[in-house]
Amino acid sequence: MFTLEAIKATHAKVKTGADFPRYVQEMKALGVTHYDHYLTHGHCTYFGAGAYQLSSPDKWPEMTIATEPALAKLEEALRIHQAGQTDYLTFCQQAADSGVWKWVVDMLGMTCTYYDLAGNAILEEKVPGA
Repeated sequence: MFTLEAIKATHAKVKTGADFPRYVQEMKALGVTHYDHYLTHGHCTYFGAGAYQLSSPDKWPEMTIATEPALAKLEEALRIHQAGQTDYLTFCQQAADSGVWKWVVDMLGMTCTYYDLAGNAILEEKVPGA
C-alpha cells in the first residue's frame, strides 16, 4: 500500500496546475483510489483498496473559507491554475476565497469535485487530459 512518503514525493513533482493530470495518474499507480483535500489546514485523507486510508498532517495555519460559494471566481482560479500561471498555495487560497472547503479527487472516475462549507458540491470537473 501507499505511504505518506511516496505521496509526498509524487506531490513534490507538481509545480503548477498544468502538472495535475500526471500527478493524478501517479497517485493512481500508487494505489490511491481517491483523496479528500481540506483547505482549512491543508491536510488530506488518502483512500485505497480494502478501506485503507492515511491522513497527512496540517500544511498551514488555519485558512479562512468564504461562507458564500462563488462559482465564477472558482472557475477563473482553475483556468489560470491549469494554464500553469499559479502555484499550489496560491490556488488553494483562491479556492478558499471562492468558498471551497474541500475537494475530492476520484482517481477511478477521474474527477475533481469542489465542496462548500455546507458540504454541497460547487463544481465537478473531469481531470484535464483524463
